[in-house]
Amino acid sequence: MNTERMKNILGRLPLHVVIIFMVVIWLVPTLGLFVTSFRSRQAVRESGWWTVLSKPPTPGQQEYGTACASCHGADGKALATADLSDPEVVAEYMKTNRLLPLLRQEVDGQAHVQDVEWQALVQDKSRTKEALEKLAPVSQYLGTLSGSGQTVEYGLTSGNWLGALVGYKGTVTYQQDCATGVSESGKFKCDASDLLNPEGMARAFLNSLLVTIPATILPILFAAFAAYAFAWLDFRGRTWMFALLVGLQIVPLQMTLVPIARLYSKLGLGGSFIGIWLFHTGFGLPYAIYLLRNFLGGLPRDLFESIYLDGANHWTAFWRLALPLSVPAIASLGIFQFLWVWNDLLVAIILLPGNPVLTYQITNLIDPKGGNWHLLTAAAFLSMIVPMLVFLAFQRYFVRGLLAGAVKG
Repeated sequence: MNTERMKNILGRLPLHVVIIFMVVIWLVPTLGLFVTSFRSRQAVRESGWWTVLSKPPTPGQQEYGTACASCHGADGKALATADLSDPEVVAEYMKTNRLLPLLRQEVDGQAHVQDVEWQALVQDKSRTKEALEKLAPVSQYLGTLSGSGQTVEYGLTSGNWLGALVGYKGTVTYQQDCATGVSESGKFKCDASDLLNPEGMARAFLNSLLVTIPATILPILFAAFAAYAFAWLDFRGRTWMFALLVGLQIVPLQMTLVPIARLYSKLGLGGSFIGIWLFHTGFGLPYAIYLLRNFLGGLPRDLFESIYLDGANHWTAFWRLALPLSVPAIASLGIFQFLWVWNDLLVAIILLPGNPVLTYQITNLIDPKGGNWHLLTAAAFLSMIVPMLVFLAFQRYFVRGLLAGAVKG
């Protein structure tokens, strides 16, 4: 018995290893994105997200220890005439183009830099560019010693999330800008009303909900009626109409965007939520009807014959019997439609330019010069957190939905 059980365990071991490997591949980047969203811009630039639990060495400390610590000391106070902890002394040499000429000068008849490798680099004028690049972290560390430089914050902070939610595009952080009580940029009131800023992710989050929820409910509602008709009502042309409906699934929505946009412009629906609801409903119906019809068609015929014999009409059969039994298919369809609409970018850009959704607003956080890139981690996680919750909460219905589409009706 034990031998047979061991064989079963070993037989399933490769499958378990593959599943664990896939889970790790999916979870590690997600965890890294989440942790990075709480780190400052400087911390992200200087170290990886996995160092969040340990304080990394101060930038430039190692280079300073090699080139300068032997004379000036680890704290910079060894030479009273050149105290590197004094901001006034260091201020003049915070830039590498001023520090390099100083290091090339002799001190008491000896080379300023004692380390042989650094001395050769500093004195060789043909390697000036390389010397300036290597001196950059030293200059940064001099600012740290003297307290006149920018301190890198390695602790966790909510600055990225707040900046992304309100759409802050300043040179510091939203909290620092509002430290005095009123934003220096003049664009924010530094209160809850900033969340309604059209350039922020909070407003885009609301827009995404306003687009996705109706665009998910409407196709399911209409498809449920149509699927019942195709499955249990006998009318002329039913088979050909269903075949045409299945064929409509291959029509790419991209080819209809321009005609629909022109039609909406004439009807006054351009840039409106009603317009994008109708668009997503129209393109979601073929698959929705196909899925629900195959599921309803696979239900036992005896159930419907029994309820008809009891005097029920089609409305009663649909409401009391078909819908309760179709909950797995409806749930899976709702998940598919929700994820598709939530992650849509192209349709939202063309049909709803005045009310940007999350997928479009993420790109708006970056200024033309590439600034504010540190906000993308929080913005991306904010965009994906709702689909993740929906998937984790209803993942069991995905398999049922796929099987429902394969049932022969």
